[in-house]
Amino acid sequence: MPHQNPMQGILLKCASVAIFTVMAAMVKATSETAAVPAGQQVFFRSLFAIPVILVWLAVRRELGVGLRTVRPLGHFYRGIVGTAAMALNFSALALLSFPEVTAIGYAAPLLVVIFAAMFLNEDVRLFRLSMVGIGLTGVLIVLSPQLRLDADPDPYRMLGAVVALGGAVGAALAQIFVRKLVQEERTSAIVFWFSFTSTILGLLTLPFGWVMPDAQTAVLLVGSGILGGIAQILLTSAYRHADASLVAPFEYASMLLAIAIGWYVFGEVPTRVVLIGATLVIGAGIAIIWRERQLGLERNRQRKAMTPQG
Repeated sequence: MPHQNPMQGILLKCASVAIFTVMAAMVKATSETAAVPAGQQVFFRSLFAIPVILVWLAVRRELGVGLRTVRPLGHFYRGIVGTAAMALNFSALALLSFPEVTAIGYAAPLLVVIFAAMFLNEDVRLFRLSMVGIGLTGVLIVLSPQLRLDADPDPYRMLGAVVALGGAVGAALAQIFVRKLVQEERTSAIVFWFSFTSTILGLLTLPFGWVMPDAQTAVLLVGSGILGGIAQILLTSAYRHADASLVAPFEYASMLLAIAIGWYVFGEVPTRVVLIGATLVIGAGIAIIWRERQLGLERNRQRKAMTPQG
């Protein structure tokens, strides 16, 4: 059991969120400046994360055992779903504003609650279901301007809304696969084999029209992979130092960063609808995390009370 250091866990989580957000901004920039397709973005994002992960494992002296797996098909299926989610999210970044895609992406942890009940037979009580309902209402509010049929719709933004929501669904399903894998697999193996699988799947899109990147675009593509690998390591390390229920709420700091980057880099000002919807989603997510933390503390107290004192 690793030594718990909550403050270090929180700092690592915040660092991973910041780097992931910058990575997404770099991917969006390649869409806007060079029209790089999502499959090519997935390839670079995944390929250049692999050396970072291998160096991390070598430093930890886990290279020999860190890549060992007893569930190769489980990694493959998770890779397909996770890669699809990544490609959809990257596609959405080309069609919608940065804050919009970020807000819609917050639907993923809410959907995990529903999918866990459906596929893992987890007990989901009324409180969590109520918060999921509120959170998904927030997502619908964010989506509403793009899905209105009474006005003159922008087909690209409508497509972006559907694609972004599809990405959130895929990300939630990928988490269900991860929950099954962690019962038998090391975290390092899950991280590495996902990057490996998504690299191969991204490469398979080559015949569908990659672009030859200029120097600046190439730097952004390679940088997105390196930053993605670093952020994944920081995220993994965060959960080694603190409970998930403690560090998870800091994921929502990405909304502030997305608004700042969207405004400063891409000239995107979030609308009132996006801010209202994002507030509902974030509030529901934090409420679920807080409730799970309280239940966890209560279970710990009950276990201690039942443990014989010697």
